[in-house]
Amino acid sequence: MALPHRGGNRFNPRFQKQQEPEHRINERIRVPQVRLVGENITVGIYPTAEALKIAQDLELDLVEISPNADPPVCKAIDYKKFLYEKKKKEKEMKANAKQSEVKEIRFTPGTDDHDFDFKAKHALEFLKEGNKVKAYVQFKGRAIMFQDRGQLLLLKFAERLAEVGVLEGLPKMEGKRMLAMFAPKGANKKKPPTAPPAS
Repeated sequence: MALPHRGGNRFNPRFQKQQEPEHRINERIRVPQVRLVGENITVGIYPTAEALKIAQDLELDLVEISPNADPPVCKAIDYKKFLYEKKKKEKEMKANAKQSEVKEIRFTPGTDDHDFDFKAKHALEFLKEGNKVKAYVQFKGRAIMFQDRGQLLLLKFAERLAEVGVLEGLPKMEGKRMLAMFAPKGANKKKPPTAPPAS
């Protein structure tokens, strides 16, 4: 038995699933009636054929935006423009998500100057890239007695990062760690408190 010619199925909807839009639009909306919304439209429930004609008269697409509503909600919009704006928003959200990534920097109460400088350099790079930095001092065993040393270390770290980072709060203990969180400058609209002018 000869196999059907592949090109013969080009216009058969069953073979175009991969090209279907993510929303049902125009003739693909097969419910009997819809709730129509959009600009320059009288919002209400219409037979689907009438809603489609209203959208076409406005040179727009009928797009199903809430398929699970009863009846489904459809909007008369320019679908290509809608997809473009949706992708643009998704890109912006991804960019913002990247900015809020938290990078960790770990110290011990006995961190030496060389190690401190090395870690500060990395933290500066993270902040410049738009990431937050969580710096913490890990206390082990009796080292928990040196909490003041850990606090001084984190405050010194805050001074080193001051040009590009803002300390979001004073260092605080969480279990056996003392934490301090830094945000990129400009990402946080709150300005750090300024000292009163000398009299």
